[in-house]
Amino acid sequence: MRLRNLFAVVMLSGVFSLLSAGLFVAMDAVDVAFTEAAVGAGISTVLMLGTLALTHQHEKPAQHSRVLPLLVVFVTGAALLYGTADLPPFGSADTPVQQHVAPEYIERTPDEIGVPNIVTAVLASYRGYDTLGEVIVIFTAGIAVIVLLHGSSRPKRRKEDEEAES
Repeated sequence: MRLRNLFAVVMLSGVFSLLSAGLFVAMDAVDVAFTEAAVGAGISTVLMLGTLALTHQHEKPAQHSRVLPLLVVFVTGAALLYGTADLPPFGSADTPVQQHVAPEYIERTPDEIGVPNIVTAVLASYRGYDTLGEVIVIFTAGIAVIVLLHGSSRPKRRKEDEEAES
C-alpha cells in the first residue's frame, strides 16, 4: 500500500501511537502508555501537522529504485527477529529482572523510600533522574522543532511583507 497524502500519513501515525498506548496498558506498562499517548499521539501529531501547514501535503514522486528501501526493511526486520530470539518468554517468572531486581526493590523500598506503592517509588525515586533526563530530551526536541519550523516560515513572511509594501 502506498499513500502519498501526507495528512493521511500523519493521522494514521497518531492513531497507531494511540493504539500502541492501549497495548502498553494491556501489558501493564502504564508509564510507557502515558508517554506514548502524550508524545506519540499528541505532541508528535501536532508538530507533524504544523510541518504540513508550512510544506506540501503530498509526497513528491520517488527518484530512486524501490529495491533499496525494501532491502533495508528486510535486513532491519531480520536483525530485530535475531535480537529477540534470546529473550525470555513474556511474563516469565524466571527472567533476570524477576530474579534480581524486583526482589531488591520489594525489600528495600519500605525502608529507603517510605512510599507504600512500590511502582511509584521506583518511577519517582529510583528512576527519578532517568525520568528527568527523558523529559529534558523531549522538551529540547520540541523546542528544536519549533525553532526549525519558525525559521523556515520567516523568509516566506518577509517576501509576503515586501510584496504587500510594494
